Amino acid sequence: MKNFIDDLNKAFESRVRLGIMAALAVNDTLDFTALKEYLDVTDGNLASHIKALEKEEYIGVNKTFIDRKPNTRYFITKQGKKAFEEHITALEKLIKSQK
Repeated sequence: MKNFIDDLNKAFESRVRLGIMAALAVNDTLDFTALKEYLDVTDGNLASHIKALEKEEYIGVNKTFIDRKPNTRYFITKQGKKAFEEHITALEKLIKSQK
């Protein structure tokens, strides 16, 4: 019997990282504040998880200014979308294997 747990992506073990990826999978971009409010986390907590996902090249960042205020928006990369879809597929297979 295949051990589907081995197919899970360690980058998405955290609920915050999983939440970031889920939010970005269904939105073209989201800014820092929207992600923070959606996930109900602190600035520092969100920043550290974003940094980890950026390091894996699963998310990208666009920094701009709106009315002289900095605005940081995040998006899922092609690599990130593929990795996230594979992770979700592995979760589904793991759940189905338990029936």
